Amino acid sequence: MKQQHASPWAILAVTSLAVFAVMLDALVLFVAFPSIERSFSTVSSAELSWVLNGYTIVYGALLVPAGRFADRVGRKRVFLAGATLFTLASMLCALAATPAWLIAARVLQAVGGAMLTPTSLALTLAAFSRERRSVAVALWGAVGALAVVAGPPLGSLVVQRAGWPGIFLLNLPVGLAALLIGRAIIPESRDETSGAPPDLLGIVLLISGAALLAFGVIQSAAWGWDNAWLASAMIGGMLMLVGFVVRSLRVASPALDLTLFRDRTFSLANAGVFVYSVGFTAMFFGSVSFLTRIWGYTLVQAGLALMPGPLMVVLLAPIAGRLAAVYGHRRLLMPGGLIYAAGALRLLLGVDTTPHFLIVWLPSTLLTGIGVSLILPVLGSAAVQNLPPQKLAVGSGVNQAVRQFGAVLGISLTFAILGDAPSAVPLFHGIYLLMIASGLSVSVLSLGINTLPKQRARRSERAQPHLGIE
Repeated sequence: MKQQHASPWAILAVTSLAVFAVMLDALVLFVAFPSIERSFSTVSSAELSWVLNGYTIVYGALLVPAGRFADRVGRKRVFLAGATLFTLASMLCALAATPAWLIAARVLQAVGGAMLTPTSLALTLAAFSRERRSVAVALWGAVGALAVVAGPPLGSLVVQRAGWPGIFLLNLPVGLAALLIGRAIIPESRDETSGAPPDLLGIVLLISGAALLAFGVIQSAAWGWDNAWLASAMIGGMLMLVGFVVRSLRVASPALDLTLFRDRTFSLANAGVFVYSVGFTAMFFGSVSFLTRIWGYTLVQAGLALMPGPLMVVLLAPIAGRLAAVYGHRRLLMPGGLIYAAGALRLLLGVDTTPHFLIVWLPSTLLTGIGVSLILPVLGSAAVQNLPPQKLAVGSGVNQAVRQFGAVLGISLTFAILGDAPSAVPLFHGIYLLMIASGLSVSVLSLGINTLPKQRARRSERAQPHLGIE
């Protein structure tokens, strides 16, 4: 098949297939982690946490630079290289005989995933005419939603039948298909106006600073906050992140364009994304641990118990997006944060050692699912709402990176709260309090977000001047 005759829908299918593998892989690791712990029982949970955090830090730090690099050298070239690296790294993960091997392979996976995600969307946009791009982007995003729904039950089933290496072997046929078909049908595209390559030192500072802070949070329970090594790690991490900020504001081509944060809505929305990702990740990871360790669920049962929440997101997120476009994002974010906090409060007040799925777990999962629907996609949309068209892509990339670094803190806090082998319900109260705090924080931060269409905003001002509505 000649590249110039390739169907845009075929290109969408190939790029979406690769992104599905990346998103699915990130999710099923939460389900597979108890099995990984059993395989490496002589290693602490804090050390094994880098199977999750190593991936998340590198993936988040490289998302924007990888997209900009692809704009310069060719999006197809970077997409195919990312598919190759992600597939090979997945095989190395499946063959890992030691924790260090597995962590190193996961870091390689993160590099491949960061190359795949932005290029897949860019290639999709390049393949479609302007009037069809919104449909294509919606379908591309729906693939991510499908991964969220399929991740827990599929991952738990594979782990129960084939062990944790099986989840990495799932990536091999998907990666090979994306590589072979993509090479045949995807046309090359690049941005001829792209500037200098992203700042390498800034990337190193960002990864190193985030890793040191995550290390400090994870080790806090074991070492204590008065430990000199812990203090050194935390101070070193903060200094590196300060250095990253200073350098990013001075160099011509920073790893992340921090000048975007001068926009108030962008800053508040990203602050909301960060704090909410902390609670969201702690919820997901903590739920697997609670269901398997406290209620004694099998992995498959735990995966099925997690499904109602993601299903609510798939059903409600598109509706929330349309409502936000008409009524403004704040009107969804404020109740969304409260609903999410209410779901966590139901767990805080209701769970004990006896399983109560229908009267405790299911209502909470449905509430948190509604909250996620009104928060995550809406915050992402709000972040770029006031940006100029030429900044939309980089703004969206920064937003995704911020979400990943929130997830790093969420993972780290979960390990700090639960320890190596959580076996008591009160330990999980810390997770539920973290969820409540993240939901309430979103509601408070959303007070300063104003994305109402200008005509509607002016009508609101005339109708209610005494309320100070913006």
